[in-house]
Amino acid sequence: MTQKIKNIFVAFLLLLSMQLSFSQAFSHEVGIIAGPIVYQSDFGERYDFETNSGNIGFGIGLVYYMNFEYLSGYYSYSRSNFFTKHFKVRAELSWNKTGLDHYGIWVDEDRTSTSADKLRAHSGEAQNFDLGAQLEFYPMSLRNFSRGGDKFAPFVSLGAHYVFYSPSVTTTYGDQNINNINNFYPSWEPGSIDVEAGSTWSVVGSVGVRYNLSAISNLMVDLRIQRFFNDKTDGLDHQLESNKTNDWLAWLNVGYIFMFD
Repeated sequence: MTQKIKNIFVAFLLLLSMQLSFSQAFSHEVGIIAGPIVYQSDFGERYDFETNSGNIGFGIGLVYYMNFEYLSGYYSYSRSNFFTKHFKVRAELSWNKTGLDHYGIWVDEDRTSTSADKLRAHSGEAQNFDLGAQLEFYPMSLRNFSRGGDKFAPFVSLGAHYVFYSPSVTTTYGDQNINNINNFYPSWEPGSIDVEAGSTWSVVGSVGVRYNLSAISNLMVDLRIQRFFNDKTDGLDHQLESNKTNDWLAWLNVGYIFMFD
């Protein structure tokens, strides 16, 4: 896993250096984002409030923006160009971690069955490293925002992230061996518990807003939905009829963005 982290970081630096070298007329922005994550996985009951409020983690990331709104008067045609006035390209390297437990009616205290005991004894952890890019669209003029005419700049974004996941699973039931399927919910098939690290693609969409702190800095609030192309990022794929979707998460992050030429 350590080698994978190094590879992710090197790839991010390579992507950043390529963008910088081929975009000297553009303005550039760097920043840091952080905030809570709600992880939607095979743990717990679908659409259950306790599951949604209980399986909460934390994420942090580094972001780089290529801003097409030229700062020094270059290429005057850009002043009337729709793309340069309304879009930014965002590259990101991020990490998130979430502890996972079962919630809902199947683990209520009044349930005294062996099945309920096995669910209550089962817990896990999802840990992901992301590298990816998004295209952000700002309905309002970025030129007005960058020059202080507007204090707020709402946006929506869509992109793709490559994810390196490394889940973990524990149980306090029986002999506590995670390779013994008898220690887990009776209806689960062998292979449902899988803690092998891997990688997958994901689709990322978000809505957010920037607040203009100064001529060179912004505060950002961003609500992200990320859908994985894999159902094993949480270490559990129980293969039941109720398992209709892959893992996904919602991340509310706050960021500080710094601009430079």
